[in-house]
Amino acid sequence: MPGNEVAVTGLGLVTPGGVGVGPSWTAVLEGRPTAAVDPALEDGPVRISCRVPGFDPDALLGARRAYRLDRFTQFALVAAREAIADAGLDPETWDGARVGVVLGCADGGPETVERQHHVLRDRGAAKVSPLLLPMQLPNMLAGQAAMEFRASGPNLVVATACASGATAIGTARDLLALDRCDIVLAGGSEAMITPLVMAGFAQMGALSRREDDPAGASRPFDADRDGFVAAEGAGVLVLERTADARARGARVRGRIVGYGATADAHHMTSPHPEGAGLEQALRAALADAGAGPADVGHVNAHGTATPLNDLVEARVLSRMLTARPLVTSTKGVTGHLLGAAGAVEAALTVLTLEQGRVPPTANLTRLDPRIDIDVAAAPTDTRADLALSNSCGFGGQNAALAIAAA
Repeated sequence: MPGNEVAVTGLGLVTPGGVGVGPSWTAVLEGRPTAAVDPALEDGPVRISCRVPGFDPDALLGARRAYRLDRFTQFALVAAREAIADAGLDPETWDGARVGVVLGCADGGPETVERQHHVLRDRGAAKVSPLLLPMQLPNMLAGQAAMEFRASGPNLVVATACASGATAIGTARDLLALDRCDIVLAGGSEAMITPLVMAGFAQMGALSRREDDPAGASRPFDADRDGFVAAEGAGVLVLERTADARARGARVRGRIVGYGATADAHHMTSPHPEGAGLEQALRAALADAGAGPADVGHVNAHGTATPLNDLVEARVLSRMLTARPLVTSTKGVTGHLLGAAGAVEAALTVLTLEQGRVPPTANLTRLDPRIDIDVAAAPTDTRADLALSNSCGFGGQNAALAIAAA
């Protein structure tokens, strides 16, 4: 592998599977769907979502701290705390000037915006909270993390729609390779399940309408899939140069060995019909890793459960990966975490290689006959050393991570 690989030394997750890596991984490995009817969406055209269960920001962050943060930032801070502890690091003792933060999100804090718009409409401008902008601006995701963890190095938020989390990890890897910092908190967070945002997705025809069977609504690669189920949560990875991590005796959980990013330059919301941009990103990630298609032993697919995305992605994988690695989409369990999806799925890919177990694609009962890839329908043992984690977003943005075992 090239010398610019980086080690994953810490993982933190807040997902619809639970708060923490343990509950999230268990839910995914068991193939336990999390979609349910959402009371907050009861007046909307689609009333199902994948929420984080039992998330108590007051208990996790302190009531005063939590009050000043939008939900998307709360998720990120909780995930980052777990990742830092998992890495065996202490913000009180590290050199903050050498610690960077690169996080992704697609939207920022729409919940705060919608609440304050109601205040403006019903009570007037004088009653709008002065915290509106500090809470909802996308950059506050990284800014708040910097303040929380004394990280005064490079600090940025990337927005490539549903590829944002993967883009953040790739960008963080580049910062480490350029010696801009020694440690990076990288990942993504999202809290877009609001009436307005969900109405927009519904009007586009992107969401599953299987309200009579919420648990079965997210069906990646299934012949009866009808759209994605929106989810919320965060994933944060602690990244260090592999040599540095080993020198300090850290546990290396996995390695980010390649990254590719492209644009379809085709359509606002639809993927390129031949998946040209995605294939280009996958090939770039493998070339960056010094590997070829035959070396790939597993793929964590974008697999949104939308009719078009799954078909296009499957055709790219079938065309490119002739060794037929086992493919999974964890969105059958978690739903689609939007800008956080790529980060959460990168963490799950690290766990897959570390544990030697490929999670199932939940709700896959009948593979679309037009799809010619091997999709995991049950938890499966694997000896894979190299995996790909794919992410795609509106605007035709693609990000691919090549992830290797420790």
